[in-house]
Amino acid sequence: MAKNKILIVEDEMVHLNVMKAKLEYEGYQIVTATDGETGYKMLDSEKPDLVLLDIMLPKMNGFEFLAKAKEEGKTGKIPIIVVSNSGQPVEIDKALKLGAKDYLIKAEFNPSDVLEKAETVLGLSPRKQVAANNKATPVSAASISPAGKDAKSGKTKILIVEDDKFLRDLILQKLQREGFDTVPALDGEEGLKLAKEKMPDLVLLDLILPGLDGFEVLKQIKADAQTKQIPVIVLSNLGQKEDMDRAFSGGAEEFMVKANFTPGEIIAKIKQILQKKYF
Repeated sequence: MAKNKILIVEDEMVHLNVMKAKLEYEGYQIVTATDGETGYKMLDSEKPDLVLLDIMLPKMNGFEFLAKAKEEGKTGKIPIIVVSNSGQPVEIDKALKLGAKDYLIKAEFNPSDVLEKAETVLGLSPRKQVAANNKATPVSAASISPAGKDAKSGKTKILIVEDDKFLRDLILQKLQREGFDTVPALDGEEGLKLAKEKMPDLVLLDLILPGLDGFEVLKQIKADAQTKQIPVIVLSNLGQKEDMDRAFSGGAEEFMVKANFTPGEIIAKIKQILQKKYF
């Protein structure tokens, strides 16, 4: 049976990658476009079963995309879910009147919500996550580290310091499915506090954070005798050489640019660093 094909039209690479990774993990065929004009042409060339459409897009915005699709009779054949930063009722109403089947606000949903909405619109029963053949190779998270395992669960503990809810929730879910104990932090101050309180086996650290930025969090983790041995992977939108040099000189084990890696690849890197550090 052919897999449903979903077209994601999104110019924010972090959001595009996490939606793509989640849906591919669940067995969907994914095609992508980073501007409205290209995405619109793909309605004919790719013939998707569903479109996930951002509103703020270059070349042709989401409302223009919807209006043209409605005028040409495409919205009746291909369901479109709008995924946008804005949750203004007037914009939601406008999108629905132009033929969108549903609406998701980026700041208020996690990757499972995307899957649930997609399957509902496609007329499928929401499935449990059973795409076992798409999972990364299992690693014994319960025995990967001798030092920081949770006293009760025995699981290896990962602290995720990330203020992007969408990406944070996806990584948390994937780590939990792999058997890790996870600790989320939404800003730098909370991340530093939890690093000292929870003594994680590894820290996944964003750089652009509310309040205390990631560079300062990294500096303080490495300056503290209690936490300095904890490996830190920097995960950031910043990708300039000076940012990388600063992170590595501050003690980071790895530097990953968000737009260049899928969540699955991030998890694989976490496992690689843990194995290198503790075996």
